[in-house]
Amino acid sequence: MCSGKITYRSIIFFVVFLIGLIFSIPSFMQIQSGAKINLGLDLQGGLHMLLGVEVEEAVKSKVNSIASSLSYSINKEDIIVDKIKVNNTSIEFSLLDENDIAKVDLLLKDIKGLAITHENLHYTLSLTQEEIKLTHEQAILQAVETIRNRLDQFGLAEPNVARSGEDKILVELPGIKTAADEARARELIAKAAHLQLMEVDDVRMDQVNNLTPAQAAEYGDLIFEDAKNSQIKYLVKSIPILDGSMLTDAKVGFAQSNNLPVINFTLNSEGAKKFGDYTGNNVGKRLAIVLDNKVYSAPRINERIGGGSGQISGSFTVEEAHDVAIALRSGALLAPVKMLEKRSVGPSLGADSIKMSMIALAGASILVIAFMVMYYGIAGIFANIALVANILVIIAVMAMFGATLTLPGMAGLVLTVGMAVDSNVIINERIRELLREGVSIRQSVENGYKHAMSAILDSNITSLITSVVLYAYGTGAVKGFAVTLSIGILVSMITSIVGTHGMFEMFMNRMEKSNNTRLWFGYRRP
Repeated sequence: MCSGKITYRSIIFFVVFLIGLIFSIPSFMQIQSGAKINLGLDLQGGLHMLLGVEVEEAVKSKVNSIASSLSYSINKEDIIVDKIKVNNTSIEFSLLDENDIAKVDLLLKDIKGLAITHENLHYTLSLTQEEIKLTHEQAILQAVETIRNRLDQFGLAEPNVARSGEDKILVELPGIKTAADEARARELIAKAAHLQLMEVDDVRMDQVNNLTPAQAAEYGDLIFEDAKNSQIKYLVKSIPILDGSMLTDAKVGFAQSNNLPVINFTLNSEGAKKFGDYTGNNVGKRLAIVLDNKVYSAPRINERIGGGSGQISGSFTVEEAHDVAIALRSGALLAPVKMLEKRSVGPSLGADSIKMSMIALAGASILVIAFMVMYYGIAGIFANIALVANILVIIAVMAMFGATLTLPGMAGLVLTVGMAVDSNVIINERIRELLREGVSIRQSVENGYKHAMSAILDSNITSLITSVVLYAYGTGAVKGFAVTLSIGILVSMITSIVGTHGMFEMFMNRMEKSNNTRLWFGYRRP
């Protein structure tokens, strides 16, 4: 029985302890129900990859996109040009009527980042150096976001996708254990998912097998293989009608004719208008649906297609169709990515890491608990109860937010054990100082917390600032350490200060009655 009063401090501590206990059980017991901490790559095994982004391809893609929009606008304004040619980084075309110069200049004025050369009726357009740098940067940032979105939809728990250096991306996939899962994840990450609707050059299609890519380029064409049969080739106009940047959704469906998986896609308002205008003006021609430079179908246009929707059919399995739909929904990569480094972490290595980390955590906890009891008596027991609550609440908070626990995170947890009792060490020493001066137990406790508060707040706030900076500027493992440390600091403010103060208040009458300072504080009054 305690001999004192139950205050708001003890109630807060009890509620926090109870919440920590309840919400940490799924993580400790590893039961299926309830939120629990996800284990990182280094603890449960998985796949580590370092990808390189081919940023120059993003520039080519941007030039093609500009050419597509320009071609649509020129046709809409009834401007006659002598074939728009696209090189890797430039666009060229010539006007046939000098009266159209003002119209073209007005169209080009709306396109940002272009360096325009105009000689008589001939135009040469290229991206400025500033625009090229911006395109490189956007390609990397977009690749990080796109890959992260794809992996989230793939169903992996807490994949880590972060930029590394100038043009590299670090990808960590915890839980990838089989070769099949690894191959599927790699395919999904690397898939460019670049959808294009392109006009088939029916005039020269019978020559496609006799043309080289360079010869096709002279006609403003490209040669693409059929997705089902590489022996079949298509000759398509190099400037696409529209591309995947105008796509808003992609879902798996089944064809009515043969019940095979297909991908139904939807375009935004701009794409729907372009699609409707083109199909309405080109009835009888063939339109190739191209995904990552392979033709999946090339149907003939029988009528105007409105509504902004289309379908990609091919020899898909249900799983392949699902993954392609994910890639399309998450957005095409502005630039291709290539594998620079791949490393698999086995689950046995992860199990060893967990075992050693738990030994370190248990060893540190036992030593700290033993020291606190031996040196501070019952006050040390109060601090140990607060320490247990601190660990439970850290686990509970991380579980509730679906955080990932990595090996550095375990190190942060071990460090938190020492930091959690640090506040109580300061408080207990302040209480001892007051007892030496002959102050009563009640006043020593109250003034001990009051005098120690400024030092504790300074220490915790500076540590919290450090952990926030580590999280903001660190990557991967450093972030895991910073998350655990910052949660531990915040929780310790409740458990180590509010909680132990509440316990002292609950037992205050008994402490005053016994007046045994050695039992309660590990210190005998002279």
